[in-house]
Amino acid sequence: MATPGDPPPPERSSTPTPGDAKAYSPARQAPGAATVAELDRRLVDCRACPRLVAWREEAGRVKRRAYAEWDYWARPVAGFGPADAAVLVIGLAPAAHGGNRTGRMFTGDRSGDVLVEALYDLGLASQPTTVSRDDGLALHGVRFTAPVHCAPPDNKPTPAERDTCRPWLVHELRLLRPTLRAAVVLGGFGWQAALPAFAATCWHVPTPRPKFAHGARTTLTATDEGPDLALFGCYHVSQQNTFTGRLTPAMLREVLDEAAVAAGLRP
Repeated sequence: MATPGDPPPPERSSTPTPGDAKAYSPARQAPGAATVAELDRRLVDCRACPRLVAWREEAGRVKRRAYAEWDYWARPVAGFGPADAAVLVIGLAPAAHGGNRTGRMFTGDRSGDVLVEALYDLGLASQPTTVSRDDGLALHGVRFTAPVHCAPPDNKPTPAERDTCRPWLVHELRLLRPTLRAAVVLGGFGWQAALPAFAATCWHVPTPRPKFAHGARTTLTATDEGPDLALFGCYHVSQQNTFTGRLTPAMLREVLDEAAVAAGLRP
């Protein structure tokens, strides 16, 4: 994959008012994006889920003491990584004081540190740290995204919020289709949220649906003339998992390496 450097995350546009929820709904806005960059620009103006809008903005106002001097992003967080990615890493949602603060997926919290360090060890990231939107991080052939793009209370989106946000992921998959060869889904929520998005694009999801497990691997056969997709399950890189040893760096690297090999990024 040609990766001269990832484009910067989309900047804020004019702030929509609460009455703009329908105008910025994913179902209306996502399908019209002709490129990944345009999709990201449209996404950061979404106000479709009132509970999530209120929470992300409240977190940006109240802040955490350690980040009192930060100007929180407090908007939907777009995917991050090249538009010709071969591997897509699908998480859950931005953290209130991580991605919601920094404006970049898996940036500014321990989850992002663990994930990016593992990618760096495999030669798939330019540096082992992910601190801010302007820290110079570039991903090589890998892109981050999530089924829910706003920070949810208690890290728990509702099923309705998940379903409302799905068109962003569906169209992102369509735009990545020419180069995408593997996906790593972090956690059971992401797994259940991602399968309908794959099915709505151009891959067949078997019935019964594949069950989530760490190290799970299945092949989603293409329903178009393109290649199949190698799908991997991995425990989420949450502190609950990494601090307890449920997910170790070696376990994470193993899954990411298998996905990279399947996608042709590593021998």
